[in-house]
Amino acid sequence: MLLILCFILCAHGAVVPTYKMNDGFRMPAIALGTWLGNNTKPSTDNVEKAVTWAIEAGYTHVDTAWIYKVEQQVGRALKKFKREDVFITTKLWNDKHARSSVIPALRQSLENLQTTYVDLYLIHWPVGQFQNGSYDSTDYLETWRGLIDAKNAGLTRSIGVSNFNQQMIDRILENGLEKPVALQVELNLNLQQPALLNYCKQKNITVMAYTPFGSIFPSKAKETSPPPRVDDPAMVAMATRYNKTVPQVVLRYLVELGVVPLPKSLTKSRIAQNVDIFDFSLSEEDKQLLKSYDKNYRTIPQYKWLDHPFYPFERTETK
Repeated sequence: MLLILCFILCAHGAVVPTYKMNDGFRMPAIALGTWLGNNTKPSTDNVEKAVTWAIEAGYTHVDTAWIYKVEQQVGRALKKFKREDVFITTKLWNDKHARSSVIPALRQSLENLQTTYVDLYLIHWPVGQFQNGSYDSTDYLETWRGLIDAKNAGLTRSIGVSNFNQQMIDRILENGLEKPVALQVELNLNLQQPALLNYCKQKNITVMAYTPFGSIFPSKAKETSPPPRVDDPAMVAMATRYNKTVPQVVLRYLVELGVVPLPKSLTKSRIAQNVDIFDFSLSEEDKQLLKSYDKNYRTIPQYKWLDHPFYPFERTETK
């Protein structure tokens, strides 16, 4: 698949490409992620400030989800800008997998976001789970039909999936249902997923990369996490050659793989740095070094759903 690029001049002068999705709409090639992780709770306005700073710095894409509990903050920030200037992605949570539950769930997100539509709505996980913790075995095909309903109702322009594997997407297509425009998965130096990327390229499905920094920050890395870290001498030397930071090099590498990274930060300077990655290209030698860090290591394996019939990852992975 050849992704068609158009370019938007950001406020700080960087050029941000947008990818043409398979339904004709365009997705900006980087987004501010708004999931704060399990150890950081949103305050009353920290995400609102981050989204505001991001759009002022040149982002035109914000990725969020109902389960993050920050949609209202995102909505308050977005009200400061023209709605049509920002691409909004949000996601359906696991306890709303029944087809009849999808549109009401999206309407709640739209109310939170203070908008009449989102640009992209994703099934967050193929794993259904009721609020009491028990499993909902609703077939994700039924959930997908609910997203099609939501699109037909004009509540979202595009629909896609998150944390689905190749076989799950194939099953959607084999049943004659609308093709997802996007797949959002974990993707970073330690988990580069070349086979999945190649599959999505062949199917003209845009890939979005969450947890793009993986384990490069020592404060967030487990002792068992593979290298590199942000202070790795080879990484520091590489970043210095481009007059960039190590996180910027990592994000650039993901962009050159053809994916849309979703870096998250609550720090104004880092938010600005993370979008400033479209004015340089990596050498082939540097890309080969970065490729060598791929260890098929998943930062967020979600083992708590390991016995769910629709668990999407390899069950042979060890804890």
